[in-house]
Amino acid sequence: MANPTVIKLQDGNVMPQLGLGVWKAGNDEVIPAIHKALEVGYRSIDTAAAYKNEQGVGQAIHSAGIPREELFITTKLWNDDQQRPQQALEESLEKLKLDHVDLYLMHWPVPAIDRYVDAWKGMIELQKQGLAKSIGVCNFQINHLQRLIDETGVTPVINQIELHPLMQQRQLHAWNATHKIQTESWSPLAQGGEGVFDQKVIRELADKYGKTPAQIVIRWHLDCGLVVIPKSVTPSRIVENFDVWDFRLDKDELGDIAKLDQGKRLGPDPDQFGG
Repeated sequence: MANPTVIKLQDGNVMPQLGLGVWKAGNDEVIPAIHKALEVGYRSIDTAAAYKNEQGVGQAIHSAGIPREELFITTKLWNDDQQRPQQALEESLEKLKLDHVDLYLMHWPVPAIDRYVDAWKGMIELQKQGLAKSIGVCNFQINHLQRLIDETGVTPVINQIELHPLMQQRQLHAWNATHKIQTESWSPLAQGGEGVFDQKVIRELADKYGKTPAQIVIRWHLDCGLVVIPKSVTPSRIVENFDVWDFRLDKDELGDIAKLDQGKRLGPDPDQFGG
């Protein structure tokens, strides 16, 4: 298997391009899942306060025996805590049994309550304190990002957004790139491949490369320069999702997958969610 790729963020820090997502996984489920992932070669784990599994993540990474400096741990500031980012991160760190996270993300902008700029200012302070090596956001639209930059002068290093072949977000991805914001894909397989794995182009590429449809889609994210965090607690799936380093999609194949875009959002609308 070829070496997994890493991405250099605009603040100079480096993160693995492929990580393990643990959304909707309970504390008991995440421990064996993370152990399996680390055994296979994953070094990036993406959790959140809202997932209610930081304790399990902490237990898993501490019992796995992997040196801390080899791991890249992400957690997120939940909407209800936007007025208290310091306390929220300290609570997350206690559950994770860590003295810092590698990436702290604001989970949603929640424009209806309009606290995200103040929350971002608090996160800038957390980075200065060394509690978070890098800071970024999730689910931010262009106007939300522009406001953060205009009002604080600090650009998020990551914008983690819903992104999969049916919802490619090309305009936002391009805007992020122009501002040196790394785009990271959540729900990268469209929540279990709903409507994606049965697409003719995906099936044909799977046959061509001797891979599964999921592996083709993950490789598509990687070849588009995205950071990607497929979620699984199934050992065989965890292994499968990481076995994507021995092939690449060519320009024509990427173009064929680009044609699948329907703007089909499976998750909440960031302009409406959390108000």
